[in-house]
Amino acid sequence: MSEGPVKEYYIYSPWLRIFHWLMAISVGVLFATGLYIGNPFFIGTQGVEPTFAVQKLLSMETIRYIHFFAAFVLTAAFILRIYGFAVNRGDRLLPRFWTALYWQGIVEMLKHYLFLSAEHRPFLRNSLARSAYLGVYVLLVIEALTGFAMYVMVNPNSLGAKLFGPVNGFLGGEYTVHIVHHYVAWLLAIFVIVHVYLVVRADFMEREGEASSMLSGVKFYAHKPADIGDIADDSDKQANYGTRHRQYTAQG
Repeated sequence: MSEGPVKEYYIYSPWLRIFHWLMAISVGVLFATGLYIGNPFFIGTQGVEPTFAVQKLLSMETIRYIHFFAAFVLTAAFILRIYGFAVNRGDRLLPRFWTALYWQGIVEMLKHYLFLSAEHRPFLRNSLARSAYLGVYVLLVIEALTGFAMYVMVNPNSLGAKLFGPVNGFLGGEYTVHIVHHYVAWLLAIFVIVHVYLVVRADFMEREGEASSMLSGVKFYAHKPADIGDIADDSDKQANYGTRHRQYTAQG
């Protein structure tokens, strides 16, 4: 495929980028502190009891506080994601299962990732990535529901217990809720590893600014993306988008 002049496409709103980095940081903190809460690995100065480890620096109380703080940050970030989804077309990256382009993209990207095809059509966000992100959002909701269900039971008579307590009954008890919370956390960890690999791979192989786009909101294409309709539904809107884009780059 011959390349034309490279064009910039401003895709990701500040809301999506803020969400992305808050999510990345908070998920990392949640995973690390969650491992400690589930299986304390530190033998403190008071013996094997983690509650008093290193004069409370690594006490269970401190780690739990950090864990719950990160959970509230992640929840706030998810609200920002929903806001961006509502106000910016470029943030609307949920899969469009009802379109032929979605399924064509699945096949193209599977062949590309399996090294069966050296090229694929350019996508703002390819079908596999869209599906993966939808799956991550579902996992985050499960983590939030199960996490808050365990957290609020410290005070069973609180409003939070009334809101999230039924999750414990639905899943058959707090122990089952803990197990679900634990294994979903590992699924998120696996996603992060694969995600980082594919982003780095895309930057080296396709040079579209995949990594930097989460800082600038801009990606670079020598050809018009196949899914340009996600930010403009018809030719008139595409033309209007291009005008807005030129104004953006001039001001930037």
